[in-house]
Amino acid sequence: MLDRIRASVRRAGGRSAAAATLLAAALLPGFQGAAVAAYPEKPVTLVVPYKAGGSTETMARVYAKALQEQLGQPVIVSTRPGGGGAVGATVVAKAAPDGYTMLFAAASALVWPPMTQKVEYGPDSFRWVASITEYQQALITTPDKPYKTYPELIAYAKAHPGMNFADQNALSRSFIKYIGKKEGVTWTAIPTKGGGEMVPFLLGGKVDIAWSGGVHQKFGDKMHVLASFNPKRLGQSPDAPSLKEIYGIAMPSYAVIVVPKDTPDDVVATLEKALKEASKDKAFDDMVTNKLKFPNQFIGSEELKPLVADMVTGLKTVLEETRN
Repeated sequence: MLDRIRASVRRAGGRSAAAATLLAAALLPGFQGAAVAAYPEKPVTLVVPYKAGGSTETMARVYAKALQEQLGQPVIVSTRPGGGGAVGATVVAKAAPDGYTMLFAAASALVWPPMTQKVEYGPDSFRWVASITEYQQALITTPDKPYKTYPELIAYAKAHPGMNFADQNALSRSFIKYIGKKEGVTWTAIPTKGGGEMVPFLLGGKVDIAWSGGVHQKFGDKMHVLASFNPKRLGQSPDAPSLKEIYGIAMPSYAVIVVPKDTPDDVVATLEKALKEASKDKAFDDMVTNKLKFPNQFIGSEELKPLVADMVTGLKTVLEETRN
């Protein structure tokens, strides 16, 4: 092989050294393969910014298996919890923009922390490749309460000041405060450690209302939906209005997959196609639609752009109204 390279350089004659070198290099083993190498060539990491065992991490484990079938490479799920999703989001925002590090998270983790705390990323730190489902976020109560609809809740709250709610996180707290300001009612926050503590508090009568990210759908008629926090009404509760209908705002609800902002177009296109096909996987569809009762709903990168802009606008409105 060395003799062939030397002969190639001699044949280049009066050509430039660079041309001769290129011609010689073309004879090296693997040169052609390197020139046409296609993404992906190695395992891909799917970062989940929450603890293991939650709905997002559970979905990710099943989805990763379907995705690696489409990509032809292993897809490794890595949990990086902390900061309401900010820790994992930071990891991906700072990762090499080569398509080998992705984030699977609630869209709120990408737009809310940058507005409310010091983080090293913002919504524009990523390329939003796709959304594969929506968390079924709702304002819920129990069926034994005297209010069965959202208007009845507001009327009852005005007549009975100091009703309490399960305070799970800053985002849901801000939205419930927003409702209070709009309607002229006051709520008393009862701190709870996520949905795991909210459920017994609500069912045990310790709180009057609560925000749910979707866990209520596992409890059937033991819990009652008063309103949807999503942009639209929930599939399982079509009679309950959305906050978008009432106030023109909504809580980010999409479960999204993003990559660092400078990831090349061809890599994003390959990923988007693979993600769409993986969403059709039978095991994933069963997990989402039958176990979690979330919609199996794929949204591509172009369709996501205006949705992301709307999320940011809505959250800014809520923050401005609840700042004090």
